[in-house]
Amino acid sequence: MVLILVFAAAVSAFVGEGHEAAIIGVIVLASCVLSFTQEYGASRAMEALRNRISRKVTVLRDSFERTVDVEEIVPGDVVCLSAGNLIPVDGVILESRDFNVSESVLTGETFPVVKSAGRSAPEAGIAQRTNAVFTGTSVRSGTAKVLAVTTGAHTEFASIAEALERRIPETEFARGIRMFGYLMTEIMLVIVILVFFANVMLNRPFIESLLFSLALAVGLTPELLPAIISVTLARGARTMAAGGVIVRRLDAIENLGSMDLLCTDKTGTLTEGVIHLDGSFDVEGNASTDVLLFARLNATLQTGLKNPLDEAIASVTHGREDLSGFTKIDEIPYDFLRKRLSVAVQDSKREQILITKGAVQNVLDACGFVQGSRGLTPLGATEREAIDERFRRWSAQGYRVLGLAVRRFQDKAGFSRDDEADMAFAGFLLFLDPPKEGVRETLSALAGRGIGVKVISGDNRYVAAHLVEAVGLRADRIMTGEDLSKLTKNGFWPVSAIPISSSRSTRTRKSA
Repeated sequence: MVLILVFAAAVSAFVGEGHEAAIIGVIVLASCVLSFTQEYGASRAMEALRNRISRKVTVLRDSFERTVDVEEIVPGDVVCLSAGNLIPVDGVILESRDFNVSESVLTGETFPVVKSAGRSAPEAGIAQRTNAVFTGTSVRSGTAKVLAVTTGAHTEFASIAEALERRIPETEFARGIRMFGYLMTEIMLVIVILVFFANVMLNRPFIESLLFSLALAVGLTPELLPAIISVTLARGARTMAAGGVIVRRLDAIENLGSMDLLCTDKTGTLTEGVIHLDGSFDVEGNASTDVLLFARLNATLQTGLKNPLDEAIASVTHGREDLSGFTKIDEIPYDFLRKRLSVAVQDSKREQILITKGAVQNVLDACGFVQGSRGLTPLGATEREAIDERFRRWSAQGYRVLGLAVRRFQDKAGFSRDDEADMAFAGFLLFLDPPKEGVRETLSALAGRGIGVKVISGDNRYVAAHLVEAVGLRADRIMTGEDLSKLTKNGFWPVSAIPISSSRSTRTRKSA
C-alpha cells in the first residue's frame, strides 16, 4: 500500500500536481514515522528487559567459583556445568562425572551423548567429539568443568545460525494487507488503462486523457489507510504497554487479537511460582523430623542442579536440627533419566548414609525395603500400593510429592549409581504452589472472548488436574508424555484440543 502511494505521489509530481503529491507524501511519512517510533521504542524496552534477565553461569576464576553473565565469559575461563544447564561456550572437558549432553540442536541426535575428558581425532565431526561441548546444547545429567575455547559469534552454533539467517515469518494481518495492496494495484491498472483508451477512442486530447486517468488512479488509492492502520495498532500497543506487555512488532497485535487457543505453563503462570515445603511425612503418613533432616542434608549439600524445591527445603525454619555433625562424602548428581539425586554423608558415629530424593516412582524403583515404625521391612506389593495410594491422594490435593530413601554403609570408599539399590523408603516431602489470586476470573474472561485455554505442565497428572479444577478449567481429559510418545505425526493435530501433563516420561517437554 505504501509503495502504491509513493508511486501515486511521484506521478502527481510528474504531471504538475505538486500539492497532491505533497499531501500524499506527508501522509506516508507520518505513517512510517509512527510505526518506526513505536517499534524502535519497543525494541529498546526489549533490550532493557534482556539485560535484566541475562543468563548466568558459574565459572572458576582465581580458584573461586563466581556467577557471571554469559556475555562475560572469555576463552580460557573454566565453566562449571550441571544437569539442566544450557552450555554457553564451545569448550574442552577438563573433568566430568556421569556427564550426558543433549546435542539434538546441532546433530539431530535424539538421545543424550556421554561426554568425558580425553582426546578426539583432529578430523572428527561435531558428533564424534566426545571430549568437547558446544554452545546451544544442554546438560541432561552429571557435572563437568569445561575450558572455554570459543564464545559468541565464533561458536559452531553461531556459524550455523548465520548460515540459516532466520527470517521473521509474515503475520496473517501483514499478508492480508499485502494481498489487498495487490488487489488495488490490479484494479487501478485495469480501470486506468480502460479509461485512458476510452478517452483516446472518443478523440479526447491525449495529455488530458492521461491526466484524467492518473487522477482517477490517485483517487482510487486509499491514502489514509496506512496511517489509519499505524495509528490503530500504535494505540493498541500503548494500551497493552499500560498492562505491562511490550509489543515489539505492531502487526503482531492483530495476530494476538485473532487467537482462539492459548497454551500456558502452570508454575509461575497459573500459580504463584513460590514453592514452599508444606510437610515431611514417614511411610505411614505421620509427620517426621527424621525425613526433614535427611531432606535438608540432601538439599543443602548437593552441588548439582539448582532448583526451587531444594531452596524450599533449605528455607524451612521449624524443626531445624544442627547439620554440623554430618560430613559430606560423595554425591550422585541428578539427571532427567533417573529423576533422583543422592548425597552420601557421614555422621558423628562414622556411619555412612546415602540419602536419595526424587520422583516417588523413581525412588521406589531403587528401594527394596521400607523404613517404618517397625523398623526395616521388605518392600512388597502391599507396601508399594500403600505408598502409591498416599502419593495419589496428596497429589490430588494439589501437592507436589517427592520420595526420600536412605541406605547405610560402613567404610565405603566411593559411591556410584549402582549403590542406589536395596534402599529403604523413608518418607515423603510435600510441596505446595497455590494458584494466583484472580487467575480464575482471568480464565473466565478469556473463555468469554472465545479463547480456549490448555495447560502444559511438567508436574504429574494428579497435581495438574487439581490445579486445573481449582482455576475453573476442565480436567477430565489429560494426555501424558507417555501418551504423546505413542502418537503418530498425524495424531498430533487433535492434541491441541486436550490438556497436557507430563507423567513418567523423559520426552514430555520436547514432545509437548
